Amino acid sequence: MAMRTRYGLQAVENCLTRPLLQDRVFSNLSRRAVEDLQEISSSATYEKGSVLFTEGEESRGVFVLGNSRVKLSASSPSGKSLILRISEPGEVVGLPSAISGKPYAATAEVLESTQASFIPREAFLEFLRMHGEAALKVAEILSDIYHATYQEVRYLGLTSSAAEKLARFILDLEEAQDRAVGRGHGSRRTTLTLTHEEIAERIGASRETVTRVLASFRRKRLVETHGSSLSVTNRAGLEKIAHA
Repeated sequence: MAMRTRYGLQAVENCLTRPLLQDRVFSNLSRRAVEDLQEISSSATYEKGSVLFTEGEESRGVFVLGNSRVKLSASSPSGKSLILRISEPGEVVGLPSAISGKPYAATAEVLESTQASFIPREAFLEFLRMHGEAALKVAEILSDIYHATYQEVRYLGLTSSAAEKLARFILDLEEAQDRAVGRGHGSRRTTLTLTHEEIAERIGASRETVTRVLASFRRKRLVETHGSSLSVTNRAGLEKIAHA
């Protein structure tokens, strides 16, 4: 059902209130906080390939993802691209820049058509000033982002083996998708929304290497692939490679 906020913004089944966001940044808020959040947010549908914001652009606010993933990437002046991470459904994208006031550090591209909510930066900051429980949750999320980035740089910088990097990537992807939908390991296939070329960008390898290593994982029955989905069939074996 569609509704209008006092700011004239249309909210269609605002995704901030959906079960998808359980245990995410806006979960467990008071009724008043949820109502205030709905007042400052607006929902829209974004097609696959849509860009929410670009690297270097002034921060306009944050996006709360619906049922899609978003690719965050950075590029060099020479045109070389690096995928920094994949944001899962229910995540808040653009959070660090919204808090710091600095330009977006990456380009955010929608990987599947989805509905998402947008919250303008100034309204979001005022909301956090008014609701301490939300501000504390944001601080926890930013701490998690910092820790994840630290670990990412560490394993990419200290790991020379493409097999180790790909194994770690698959395990991290599975864990992120498990967390996003609240499921246990192995209860459902992991969706691969990236091409082999994009995975190569993500782990710092060539496309040919990714294809070769993934084929090796299949032969060893560590994983099974079916179209755009992947199942980890031997998690212990994959973890052994990832932590070699």
